Amino acid sequence: MNYSILNTEVQSFIKANLKANIPSLLLKGASFPDVDIKEIIEQIEAKNRCENKLPTWFQSENICFPNKLNIEQTSSEITAKYKSELLTGDSIIDLTGGFGVDCFYFSKRFKNVTHCEINESLSETVSHNYKQLNIENVKCLKGDGLANLQTTNNFYDWIYIDPSRRHDSKGKVFFLNDCLPNVPQNLELLFKHTRNILIKTSPLLDLSIGINELKYVKTIHIVAVNNEVRELLWVLDETFDGEINIETVNLKSKNNDYFSLSLNAEKAAESEYSQPLIYLYEPNASVLKAGAFDSISKQLKVFKLHKHSHLYTNSTLIDFPGRCFKIEKVLSYNKKELKTLGITKANISTRNFPETVQQIRKKLKIKDGGDNYLFFTTNLNNDKIVIVGSKI
Repeated sequence: MNYSILNTEVQSFIKANLKANIPSLLLKGASFPDVDIKEIIEQIEAKNRCENKLPTWFQSENICFPNKLNIEQTSSEITAKYKSELLTGDSIIDLTGGFGVDCFYFSKRFKNVTHCEINESLSETVSHNYKQLNIENVKCLKGDGLANLQTTNNFYDWIYIDPSRRHDSKGKVFFLNDCLPNVPQNLELLFKHTRNILIKTSPLLDLSIGINELKYVKTIHIVAVNNEVRELLWVLDETFDGEINIETVNLKSKNNDYFSLSLNAEKAAESEYSQPLIYLYEPNASVLKAGAFDSISKQLKVFKLHKHSHLYTNSTLIDFPGRCFKIEKVLSYNKKELKTLGITKANISTRNFPETVQQIRKKLKIKDGGDNYLFFTTNLNNDKIVIVGSKI
């Protein structure tokens, strides 16, 4: 960490050039003897990525930022706060501390927090930033988190791990055994130092694969932000030997969506089916990731349009974990019939439909946006239909 970055003049330059053109800044350079222009640009790029994701860091003075990749890989404040509220106790150790956002929120719930980071420069940066943020109960350790456990007798209320994939597995199945640290391989070591483990994984991990690789899985939290699944959180309890529960959440600026189900309940549940009634419901991304297609029908007493459509309907408006629409019209998928609507602008979604949104827009000459919502889907009779709705 280059502490000269924190000089008043350098910090003022960074603040003044947050919205500047980066190539122009590189050409122009800067006249700071102990700080290279490339270091300054790295600070500017990383700080800009924090404006919405990490507003506490963005708004605070004398914060030092790592490279932008570290910012991209870290938890957002909204997800870090959510996961911290799942845990209670006196002590927690984060074996893969990174930029320290999760530990920042853990520090508000635990008396003693340990942040382990194998990258020494990043560890120094985090330690410095905690001082600026007035966080005094986090101990920063440089080095490998698992290696630290092997050399200590400390016992923690919780161990937290955010394993990273060793390589980009494009087109390949994602396994926890392919990550660092290798959690399945080290569960015995981890449970020597705690009875409770929280693991954060990418939403790309298939739930069934994670369950098969791990032991003592008590709960899986599927965390979406504004209808985009960001994290899977795996709660492991050494004393647990029961039915796995799945908690879904869609975090929004207000009125978060929640839906819970047990793994076995979904396997046993059976949906009821109906033609479109008065209201149409579209589950949010966390519910879809959970595969709660029949549980949601049974629990909330809504009817499915088709086994594979994942759209629901009923005649009474309910609180639903997703988007709700008042059904205005239901049409067969016929170009002439659709033309009679006179719709030239609409929000289009497809569910269990043979054509893409782009193909439909081109064929029907409908632009994106406006107040109309069109759902192209398949009903229980396997007919292709279009549902015209207004958002509630």
